[in-house]
Amino acid sequence: MAQKPSIPKGTRDFGPMEMARRNYIFDTIRSVFQLYGYSQIETPAMENLSTLMGKYGEEGDKLLFKILNSGDYLRSADRGLIDAGDYVRLTSQISEKGLRYDLTVPFARFVVQHRNELQMPFKRFQIQPVWRADRPQKGRYREFYQCDADVVGSDSLINEIELLQLIDDVFTRFGIRITIKLNNRKVLSGIAELIGAPEKIIDITVAIDKIDKIGIENVNAELRERGISDEAIATLQPILSISGTTNRRLEQLSEVLAKSEIGTLGVRELREVIDGVEALGLNAELELDVSLARGLNYYTGTIIEVKAKDVAIGSITGGGRYDNLTGVFGMPGLSGVGISFGADRIYDVLNTLDLYPDDTALGTKVMFTNFGTAEAAAAMKMLKQMRQAGIGAEIYPDASKMKKQMARADALSIPYVAIVGESEMSEGKLTLKNMTTGEQHLLTVTEAIETVKSDK
Repeated sequence: MAQKPSIPKGTRDFGPMEMARRNYIFDTIRSVFQLYGYSQIETPAMENLSTLMGKYGEEGDKLLFKILNSGDYLRSADRGLIDAGDYVRLTSQISEKGLRYDLTVPFARFVVQHRNELQMPFKRFQIQPVWRADRPQKGRYREFYQCDADVVGSDSLINEIELLQLIDDVFTRFGIRITIKLNNRKVLSGIAELIGAPEKIIDITVAIDKIDKIGIENVNAELRERGISDEAIATLQPILSISGTTNRRLEQLSEVLAKSEIGTLGVRELREVIDGVEALGLNAELELDVSLARGLNYYTGTIIEVKAKDVAIGSITGGGRYDNLTGVFGMPGLSGVGISFGADRIYDVLNTLDLYPDDTALGTKVMFTNFGTAEAAAAMKMLKQMRQAGIGAEIYPDASKMKKQMARADALSIPYVAIVGESEMSEGKLTLKNMTTGEQHLLTVTEAIETVKSDK
């Protein structure tokens, strides 16, 4: 007996209903990206490992899916490394490519490679899958989609204000209540200076970014493990406990970081972004969160993270400013800022809250019956007119009993059935049955089209 096929752990199949819902997500995000002036690009699923390695930190490098070289990939490999089991050094000899880990690094490579063709500032969006060799668990997959928007070639904080408006617009359309958390990497650098550990900025940010997940006591323990002194940790506590209104938090930060030039600059940038967003109005709740750091090391300014208010799930959107990501590809000094919507987590939130529009999965609006060769031929002429009018329509392919045909339409939630039998053929009409109400009327094709289009 043949073994039942399966798919790799951390990946998923999506059926028609699931794809309809996912396309609703992608189409909504895409329409807002375009509304804000972003142009779409795509990059290959695989990149050269030289492009990917070293951009995500040591842990990120371990999560890259490597692709074996074509043909006899062991031919030029060092046999000594194979015998010694040194797979770290061996990998570079047998694998030159890997699946992309995110969309940001490939985008940086794209900008550098095509810099002479691009008009700066360049605003792009990208909706494509990425792959990470992570341990699969709820809400975390090895293959998942990212929906990114970035603008490079501009230092203006107007870009941050626009991106926050864009985020608010997307989630307003979805009907998801959100909190947008903001911080600034310069503020975190100022805090590191204040506690006398500027060289430990990465260790500090990686640890405090986990406050929501593991609590302040566990964060303090991790800081000690990372070599931060008890005195520095004690100095850090009141900073991480800053509370009150957004303006009050900014005032407290400004006072605390008054002697730090970079920290003061970070507070000033935060104030400009927050004031700009609030002047335009926002449906989302905006929260200044001093503990927000996000794990990726390339953020240099604004940091953004979005949480759903009504569902316990991780970040559903994140991003920030990076001043020199393209520098690793030989193009230093190009500032950029971007965001990434987590399509898979947004999908889970929409499912949990049942926020999809009623017609999300609706493809076919009218199904024509099939009672034989002549009836089918007449039905197909009417079917063509329906499609030309922009109505999704299909015909039952086999001449079967009415009950069987109606059962299919009912099972697929098709709202209308067009019946074309001998009597309808003689009058050049069809009987249109509303599958919800059970009502049916003898109509011309034009009248049927008007009826279906008027049914919202």
